[in-house]
Amino acid sequence: MHTHTTTPVVIDRREGPYGEVVLRRHGALLQIIANGCFLMDTSDGRSERLLVDAAYDALDAPREPALLIGGLGVGFSLAHAAADPRWGRITVVERERAVIDWHCSGADAPLAALSGAALADPRTEILHTDLVAHLAGADATDGTPKTYDALCLDIDNGPDWTVTEDNNSLYSPAGLAACRARLNPGGVLAVWSAQASSAFDFALRNAGFQSVRTEEIPVARGVPDVVHLGVRAA
Repeated sequence: MHTHTTTPVVIDRREGPYGEVVLRRHGALLQIIANGCFLMDTSDGRSERLLVDAAYDALDAPREPALLIGGLGVGFSLAHAAADPRWGRITVVERERAVIDWHCSGADAPLAALSGAALADPRTEILHTDLVAHLAGADATDGTPKTYDALCLDIDNGPDWTVTEDNNSLYSPAGLAACRARLNPGGVLAVWSAQASSAFDFALRNAGFQSVRTEEIPVARGVPDVVHLGVRAA
């Protein structure tokens, strides 16, 4: 558990199309805040790593599976995926230009220490676009949306606690249908959440996903983080 006696220091503050996004330093940690809502920090990363590992373990072991990571964040999920040679193509979708800059604006980028090796990996591609739009195929350059073997989504504090109202559609029947359409047969949808949601499990089953379950990640205080998992039928 981390304790802080220092006052948070703002490193960068941006106003974008979805509101304010802030990167700040609090002691040894870097924190991302969106519209005043704490999203994540660099303190741990266990749940972000589990998000990736649980998705891989739920796959029927395709060779070099293609992975989509929804949300770059502080880079834990990307770094963990890129450190695993079993993954094939790794695509990261991030709608906030500021977050991308905090990783990609050169050696002095505040989060480059976490993601630098992953970003240099030839399997990695960063897309500056909205995840909901990408899953719907709105940004397909040749009219044919890419498909993936695993979707690892971490853009909110969970299906019941979204960062912006626009993200609610991702967890709706139409949004889950879009996720299912972008998965190859046997592909896995993994969704990070700050708490379990039985309603979301029901929504996954109702959207045609199989083997729906949750994996818990204990935290120092409060309810555990979870990863919701569902598999598209082969």
